[in-house]
Amino acid sequence: MKLSLNYLIREPKIKLDKNPLILLLHGYGSNEEDLFSFATELPDEYYIISARAPYDLQYGSYAWYAINFDADENKFSDNEQARSSRDLIAGFIDELTTNYPIDSDKIALLGFSQGAVLSYAVALSHPEKIQKVIALSGYVSDAIFEKDYLKNDLSKLKIFASHGTADQVIPVDWARKTKPFLDKLGIAFDYKEYPIGHGISPQIFNDFKNWLKA
Repeated sequence: MKLSLNYLIREPKIKLDKNPLILLLHGYGSNEEDLFSFATELPDEYYIISARAPYDLQYGSYAWYAINFDADENKFSDNEQARSSRDLIAGFIDELTTNYPIDSDKIALLGFSQGAVLSYAVALSHPEKIQKVIALSGYVSDAIFEKDYLKNDLSKLKIFASHGTADQVIPVDWARKTKPFLDKLGIAFDYKEYPIGHGISPQIFNDFKNWLKA
């Protein structure tokens, strides 16, 4: 089925009238196969769909938005591209619920790194579409949220986030700002740190799987 984003799919092993969905959003320079390697370990009743980001970096690498460096080697994100990807993902979710028997009240986003940044943006901009977010090694960038996101009903959102204390790509300090930000909005938030770098350890995997089931 040709939708607006390329994707891989694992059908639910337990078929219901409508099944919940976990949508996987990979990090910068990766592709849809990366997180999809988890698919077999995720709960049987879910559709597991892994999307490929729209910007091609060549050699099988993709990005949700460009990350540029200036003369002083400061990193900065292309927020215009990030907002465009936010809208693309929101539209892709609508396409999925139209084309598959997915329960639109049970949709979770699982994002790593840049995919986690986008997961926050999609969920807070469209909380009517998303119920749960698993944000691994990411941070909140409200510059890429919909302008009037504060008018949204955010009361049903639940978020789990993890970060490595030795992360050299996205400093743990950036992730630590997420809790006060979400607390102010009254969003249920579980945040855990692990003694690792920029990655997903078996313990993180077990923790977010248990959180999903809880």
